[in-house]
Amino acid sequence: MEISEIIPHIEVLIFASEKPLSSLDIVELINNTFGFLEERIMLDQVESALEGIREKYDSEFYPFEVKQSGGGWQFLTKASFHKTIAQLNGDKFLKRLSNAALETLAIIAYKQPITKGEIEAIRGVNSDYSIQKLLEKELVLISGRNENMPGKPLVYATSKNFMDYFGINSAEDLPKIREVLAEQIVEGTIINLDDFTDQNVAESISEELIEEETNEEVSAITVNEDGELIIKEEEIAEEEKKETDSDGDSATDTTDTNETKEPE
Repeated sequence: MEISEIIPHIEVLIFASEKPLSSLDIVELINNTFGFLEERIMLDQVESALEGIREKYDSEFYPFEVKQSGGGWQFLTKASFHKTIAQLNGDKFLKRLSNAALETLAIIAYKQPITKGEIEAIRGVNSDYSIQKLLEKELVLISGRNENMPGKPLVYATSKNFMDYFGINSAEDLPKIREVLAEQIVEGTIINLDDFTDQNVAESISEELIEEETNEEVSAITVNEDGELIIKEEEIAEEEKKETDSDGDSATDTTDTNETKEPE
């Protein structure tokens, strides 16, 4: 059977189905339809036909598309028509979750399968109500029990409705945690003097920095001309003493000269 012949049958199956149809579901349904034929269609034929259908409805001419979501293929309206559809359905179109329910759902999605105790250990609060609401909305399901823990508690996992709700085909399509955290990293802002809008402020800061550098204390230890290590304060004291001594010698010389001079 040619691919062009099975394309209309695939389209009508996806359109009429109340739930997402996987490629294997479509193969089985079409083979049941044409059960009298000796040649049965294969999975690769259906996948080739689905690729052609997807490309067909990607055209701007169509307001809807064929997309894998919720574990199978669906006809979905394109995102650009969201506001138009919201006018038709009103508030019922918007499914809202509380912050507590979103936190619980995120933990289950990334840590599944996970027990209620493990969820509460991460959140730090009781999560009975949030889990119950998620079960009622069929976004999570009980996938079994943890046989390795005391009491064998129930474990929770996301459902196909969860994938359909968020427009993904499997849990692997969720964004990686490191990618989410990378978007939240805030780098420090480096401020230069040139960044100040008030030039007077920048100039005054520059002057203060220059004065601080100028007024920095000089080391008290230095080296003289002979290469000897001396203390600066002692060197200053010696220079002052020399000046004092030289002044005293000058005064003595003057006195001696006056005393030896004979009157005429």
